[in-house]
Amino acid sequence: MPTAMGKSLFYVFILLPLILSGCATKDGINMKPLETVNSVNLERYVGQWYEIARYEHRFQKGCVGSKATYSLRDDGKITVVNECFDESFSGKLRSAKGKAWVVDNQSNAKLKVSFFWPFAGDYWIIDLGANYEYAVVGHPKRKYLWVLSRTPEMDENLYNEILARLEKQDYDTSKLLKSPQQAEGGKP
Repeated sequence: MPTAMGKSLFYVFILLPLILSGCATKDGINMKPLETVNSVNLERYVGQWYEIARYEHRFQKGCVGSKATYSLRDDGKITVVNECFDESFSGKLRSAKGKAWVVDNQSNAKLKVSFFWPFAGDYWIIDLGANYEYAVVGHPKRKYLWVLSRTPEMDENLYNEILARLEKQDYDTSKLLKSPQQAEGGKP
């Protein structure tokens, strides 16, 4: 039977590192929990979004003209269709269809999204325009980040304001990659 000292050592050397390894860190410093917006009206949120900037990831390598289209389903979930052109606007259209569902019914700001079962990722709405004209989607461990807009272009002042808020949320904005978009009317 383990002694009290043995139990204490178990907690310190085994459980504590496991608990701490779940904390998000930036340069070795613990980050505060990621904050989401207070409330999301999903009926206003659905529709088409253009990607203004993102963290680069393997699944979006070479994407230009990235956009996402969300639509409500009869079962309360959301259909997600992500599209982009491969390497250039004349490149092959790449498309991925998935589904999302709310995991925080109080705010509707925390969702899970899945493009192939059984894998799902966190999709947290961390900034949102008063008129749903822009949105920022993040991940609690700051692994993913997307700046979205209802139009292919975003005012530079607004973009810089969003960056300032992201830095307060412990995001490294130097890692953001601006997403080439075609202006409405067809020209990049």
